[in-house]
Amino acid sequence: MKYILRYYKNYIPFMFLIMAFLFGQAMCELALPGYMSEIINNGIVKGDLAYVKSMGLIMIVVSAGTMVFAICGNFFAAWSAARISRNIRSALFHQVTAFSAAEMNQFSTASLITRSTNDIQMVQQTTTMLLRMAMFAPIMGIGAVYKALHTSVSLSWTIGVALGVIICIMLIAFFAVLPKFKVLQSKLDRLNLIMKERLAGILVIRAFTTERQEERRFDDANQDLTGINIFVNRAMSFLMPSLMFVMNAVSVLIIWAGAHLIEADKLMIGDMLAYLQYAMHVIMSFLFVTAMFILVPRALVSAQRIGQVLGTELSIKDPETPALIEGAADVPAPAGAPARRGLVEFHHAGFAYPGAERNTLTDIDFTAEPGRTTAIIGGTGSGKSTLIQLIPRFYDVTEGQVLVDGVDVRDMKQTDLREMIGLVPQKGNLFSGTIASNLRFGNEQASDEELRDAAEVAQALEFIDAKEHKFEEPVSQGGTNISGGQKQRLSIARALVKKPAVYIFDDSFSALDFSTDKALRRALKKAAADSTIIIVAQRINTILDADQIIVLDEGRIVGKGTHRQLIGDCRVYREIARSQLSEEELEKYAQGTVPASAQERGRG
Repeated sequence: MKYILRYYKNYIPFMFLIMAFLFGQAMCELALPGYMSEIINNGIVKGDLAYVKSMGLIMIVVSAGTMVFAICGNFFAAWSAARISRNIRSALFHQVTAFSAAEMNQFSTASLITRSTNDIQMVQQTTTMLLRMAMFAPIMGIGAVYKALHTSVSLSWTIGVALGVIICIMLIAFFAVLPKFKVLQSKLDRLNLIMKERLAGILVIRAFTTERQEERRFDDANQDLTGINIFVNRAMSFLMPSLMFVMNAVSVLIIWAGAHLIEADKLMIGDMLAYLQYAMHVIMSFLFVTAMFILVPRALVSAQRIGQVLGTELSIKDPETPALIEGAADVPAPAGAPARRGLVEFHHAGFAYPGAERNTLTDIDFTAEPGRTTAIIGGTGSGKSTLIQLIPRFYDVTEGQVLVDGVDVRDMKQTDLREMIGLVPQKGNLFSGTIASNLRFGNEQASDEELRDAAEVAQALEFIDAKEHKFEEPVSQGGTNISGGQKQRLSIARALVKKPAVYIFDDSFSALDFSTDKALRRALKKAAADSTIIIVAQRINTILDADQIIVLDEGRIVGKGTHRQLIGDCRVYREIARSQLSEEELEKYAQGTVPASAQERGRG
């Protein structure tokens, strides 16, 4: 809760202001029954119409004051709650965007969405009610009790009976409904998770004709959530009529008891009607307070879920005194020193996922130099993607070091480090907007000419120019209106627009045909001649002309060199090559020619 309460501190002055408005509203409302009693006792009973008119005018003014105080109190309560929830939502978003992959694994995407929307909405609604009701109810209740006792002590037992019955009803509802609130949000998380998985994997579901099974799975989760909601709503539907019955019964009881007192000349009729209104104020104030005890626990569950995210310790942090990077935009290189940026070094690096029994990577040691292409290849599960994720600090090494320009990446600010890197992930991810807005994702100031140059290098210019709106062609969420190969080329162009010192391509050419792949790599080598290029690939023909090839097997480097060297020296690389190419093709590749059979396979 401490992670949530700190967002309320700045609004404490507004809370006192709200309390002042509520106090004014309560005083005005409590004054009205007294005026009504005076009108009846001294005006209507005695036939003094002038007195009725004067007191009626006062009641109109007091009612107007009640309205003004209520509007102001409601406005500032809603305003404060909305701003508090906005700040919490903003903090939650910034916290999640700072999560490394390790933290993201603790929470599902569906759960994070629920916490950012439904849970914060619940906190906001409860905050509004607390600022209004939790402050107003005690003021009104205490004032109404005082006024009621001042009007007639003989009828005070009726309020005691009413409150006793209401407490019993509220306790039953409290213990019956509260446990359900604790599981309601987790059931909602489950439903959102299933929905997200089903929508993301709809093509796979259709391909395997498992629609019925998935519908049953969704229906089970939906039924669980529905059952809890029905139980809660049934309890609430029983609660309100019961409370209204108690209130009406108390009204009848007060009139019955008051009638006997009036008959005995111990109470005036105006005082009885005033007492009746005071009693209703007392009961309603008590209902507001007890209702808070039902609503607040659900909000506390939501607040705790939000606090879990806000309180999560980040495993990837900026150092307290980050290293300065020579040659960076904000740190000029010393006079006469070469602006060498992009040198990537692995010094006996190792990595193990949290909770894993053994390392995923062990003793990784190599250097990727600017102006040269370093390729990484290996079998499935050999650790290729994990290795490159250590460079931009998506994970931190558990052994050894990863250096960029001679500086340990853990000693650099994450923004400085990632500004130097252009990452093209294995799955090209585009954002809703236009082609131009996606290409400018890493450089908002890029000119139209720079976009065209990057698209031309990425072999994307031809299909962009074929679009009706060219670079302003709309892109749907996730790029679903663009083919896989086009999406990859736009992802590559996006990295080129950034003009980083280090390019990392995580199997980013897999959706390209052979001729496009070859043309793109040839153009890339010219466009990024001064940068470090690191390519993770599955296809041998993508990395044949790399200056250095790193071969991984079960998280270890088992080969390092050029294609010609590895064919003769590395068994794992030779097996990979021979699984994709014939001996004749390997020989022709070594001679610098591309056999027709390989071209046909590349197109396929």
